[in-house]
Amino acid sequence: MMPLPEFPESYWLATTKSPSYDKLSADLETAFAVIGGGISGITTAYLLAKAGRRVALLTANKLFSGTTGYTTAKITAQHDLIYDEYIQHFGEEKARLHYEANRDGGAFIADIIREHGIDCDYAEEDAYVYAVEEANVAKLRKEAEAYARLGIPGEFVDRIPLPVAAKGAVVMRGQAHFHPLPYLIHLAQEIVRLGGQIFEDTTASKFKEEDGQVRITTADGHEVVCESVAACSHFPFFDNGFYFARLHADSSYVLALKTDFAYPGGMYISADDPKRSIRMVEYGSERLLLIGGESHKTGQGENTILHYEALEDYAAETFGRGEIRYRWSTHDFATLDKLPYIGQATKGSERLFVATGYRKWGMTTGAVAAQLLTDLMLGRDNRYAELYGPSRFGADPGVKTFVQQNADVAYRLVHGKLEWLNMHPDDLGPDQGAAVRIQGHRAGAYRDAEGRLHVVDTTCTHMGCEVAWNEGDRTWDCPCHGSRFDYRGEVLTGPAKKPLKPL
Repeated sequence: MMPLPEFPESYWLATTKSPSYDKLSADLETAFAVIGGGISGITTAYLLAKAGRRVALLTANKLFSGTTGYTTAKITAQHDLIYDEYIQHFGEEKARLHYEANRDGGAFIADIIREHGIDCDYAEEDAYVYAVEEANVAKLRKEAEAYARLGIPGEFVDRIPLPVAAKGAVVMRGQAHFHPLPYLIHLAQEIVRLGGQIFEDTTASKFKEEDGQVRITTADGHEVVCESVAACSHFPFFDNGFYFARLHADSSYVLALKTDFAYPGGMYISADDPKRSIRMVEYGSERLLLIGGESHKTGQGENTILHYEALEDYAAETFGRGEIRYRWSTHDFATLDKLPYIGQATKGSERLFVATGYRKWGMTTGAVAAQLLTDLMLGRDNRYAELYGPSRFGADPGVKTFVQQNADVAYRLVHGKLEWLNMHPDDLGPDQGAAVRIQGHRAGAYRDAEGRLHVVDTTCTHMGCEVAWNEGDRTWDCPCHGSRFDYRGEVLTGPAKKPLKPL
């Protein structure tokens, strides 16, 4: 089994020294509050500050420590095979709007990099979706036809320049990738220079709208009073809008390998299952091959170490054995119809905004979200507001997906309560965790490298599902709505707000 480093960290976080910011230690009054330390939150706060408005950015952990720090950092409008599907579900006009939004989001990032002279490994490359299985070639051809109908620069090709037995691919020309942290560090510094405030380790737990204001209460009991708030925190921190029933969380995995393979350029993702995402990283003197994939619903995978091992085997077979320098997993939310939720959180609220459901394509979509949220918060028109409005609900495919997701939640809720467990804490060796039975009751136990035992109640504090042990990340993951907790039970990702009960 693959050995676990003591502190697994992404390539981006490991190669970048991020500045630190104080936590909120007193009540605060500002014009706008932005919740979330990723690309959409930082960029929204930057645009509001640039517009001359007082803004405060609050993040529950450190900047970039969420999904933004655990990405493949592609700047692309090619979000897998989606455009033919979008034409079928939403019509040609809305499918074209989605492409243009993400094209413009990529151009926005490129413009900021050029304007500010940010050294962040930005490079333009073509993006490919390829198929090894003959059954998926027809999907590629239909996607290429959708490209032609929507005016997307690209076409179907018979082969790709990788040593993969691809039977075809659809290519989107002129996409890009970058190192996201130098880019975002620069924007964070610009927020402060323009008079904005940033507070790390500051968790927004409650909110209330009254007297034309929003009052946010933090976990430490401090209050932030503002005109409006944008929740860009992966999962919204507020309870209204039933987002827990309209989103599901997916986990996927990435290896960064030092290899002698002569990379031919381009960014690649497979149309086959299991997914394989491939691109090269160049930053300074470092050249690493990023291999990603192995997606599954959060909390519903087998032993998660096996996913890393599957990627390692694939890389060795395809590109030759390499040295694993970094490994990480990422956890993304998807909506019922695969379009993100960006805009007013509910129809009844004019001061509460949300951006979530990026479906693993957060770089360009985060830039789109920031521009859209800024326009809405400042009362400006935006041509993409209706397309991404969170209150939308289309019967196709929304109803079918809603029923499937919530039927799965019901199954997981019952299954977790009835699961019979034979493990006991005494069975765990150093750096091992598992759901165990103690005095007839289900519990979660992890024995750290020094032999100390950490035991928690495995009942998720969100809606009562039983969390599962994630061996690869040493976390407790909820299979129902995607909440994640560290081995001590502290909340890493919502919708849960309270930690698991220690035993």
